[in-house]
Amino acid sequence: MAAKYLYLVRMDVDEDKEAHFNDIYDREHIPEISKVPGVGNVTRYETATEGMPKYAALYEMDSPDLPSSPEWKKASDTGTWKDTVRPFTKNRSHTIYKVMEPGS
Repeated sequence: MAAKYLYLVRMDVDEDKEAHFNDIYDREHIPEISKVPGVGNVTRYETATEGMPKYAALYEMDSPDLPSSPEWKKASDTGTWKDTVRPFTKNRSHTIYKVMEPGS
């Protein structure tokens, strides 16, 4: 069954921090967030369109409340993401999408 919700997170990161950002995102951040009950696949993207945030991550979720849950916050703050990556991100946006049922 497909996820009921998609959580799109987009951001830029300071150029001199990109290698660290990508390493920590892949090695720590996604694995920790993926442990949160109700989180499915997580896919990362790099923009192909000028003028948009360079990086995006798409999280499949069972509930639109997950990103504000204590479990998500704890997972997001685990490891070095909070202190060595998050301060260097900018132009962030967070959008939750609900799957449209046929005819809606």
